[in-house]
This record gives sequence, structure tokens and C-alpha cells, in this order.
Amino acid sequence: MALLNPPLGAEDEAEAEQPPRREWLGVGMVAVLTRAFGTTMLLSGVDIAIIATLEETGQAPWAAVVVAVLGAGSVIGGLVYGALSRPLPTWFLLGLLGLVTLPVGLAREWPWLCVAVLGTGLLAAPALSALADAVTRLAPAGVRGEATGLQSSAQSAGFALGSPIAGVAVDVSVPASGFATAGLAGLATALTGYLLCRRRPSPRAPASIRHDPTNTTDAGVL
Repeated sequence: MALLNPPLGAEDEAEAEQPPRREWLGVGMVAVLTRAFGTTMLLSGVDIAIIATLEETGQAPWAAVVVAVLGAGSVIGGLVYGALSRPLPTWFLLGLLGLVTLPVGLAREWPWLCVAVLGTGLLAAPALSALADAVTRLAPAGVRGEATGLQSSAQSAGFALGSPIAGVAVDVSVPASGFATAGLAGLATALTGYLLCRRRPSPRAPASIRHDPTNTTDAGVL
């Protein structure tokens, strides 16, 4: 996607000019990509922690049920978030996702684990949707394909690293540490992205990005 940079948007945007990267790949976009990395890192870590928790208590066959509840919660959360009139800040959604994930490891039986992961599920789709929306708003029409490719790469990297990092935490400690590690990863990347967005826009950025009241930085979506 990043290399081919296909047109993404309305037909009248297909021939849009492609501005230099320094005009759109700035602090705001880096902050969003950091959160995209952290979100998928958290979610892949949760998958490993669920399996480890149930294996330790001899309830491994119930892992599919717990993961199904997690997925159903994500669907419900996505539908509710899609009905909102205004998007929520990506740092807020990811930070909240990290917070509700931290204590999931306290649940030891699969029914309680289903209840515990429901909060993570409800926030998963909204966090991912808000990140996709932020990338679309920050990237001019002419480079939206490249920006989407960078987002996909950031999320793929999060999926690739989240599982082994959570696995190491489980191996050296207890299964509950997998959830704690995943939650802390989400909180850390949310905070990192938030601090990056506190920086002022680059003077090289076009006026339409710096001062447009609908862009994600000014509107508080980042």
C-alpha cells in the first residue's frame, strides 16, 4: 500500500497532488502510528495471556469461548462507537483500553474471564476505528494510500511483537502478567503519542493542516 499509494477517497480526489512527506509525515502522524502499534501489541498480548491463563487452570478448551466473547464485545463496541456524532481522541481510547486490560488476569475461571475481557473487547474496535480515522484526516488525499500502508505496517509490527513479549512475561512470572504487560504497553504508547501531540505543528506544514479546524490535532481527535 505504501509503495503503490493507490487513490483512497472521492473521485475528485483521485488526481490530487502528492505533497512532500515532510508536510504530512510529522509529529501528529507519528503519534497516531505509535498508537496503532500499541493497540495491536496489546490485543495480540491479550490473546496469549488468555491461553496461558486457561492452560494453567486446566480450562484450555474454553479458550475459544473467551476469545469469542472478546470478539463479540469488539463488534458491539464498534457499532456503538460508529453511532457517535464525534470521534473520541485516540490517546483516550487506547489509554482506557490499557486500563481495563490490566486487571483481567485476576480472573481465574473461564466464566469470570469472559466477563473480564468484555471491557477490552468493547474498546478494541473503537480504538482501531479512531486510529484509521485519524490517519485519513491527517493525510492529504494524494498520499492517503501511502499513509494507510504505514498504518498497516505499524499495526503488523504491534501484532508481531505483542505475542512474544506477553509470552516472555508469562514464562518468567504468572499468566496474569501477560494481561498486565499488554495493558502497560497500551498505556505507554498512548502516553507517548499524547506527549508527541503536545508539540507545536512543524512550520513546514501547510496552513491547511496547521489551522484547519477539522483536522485531528486541532479537533482533539489525536
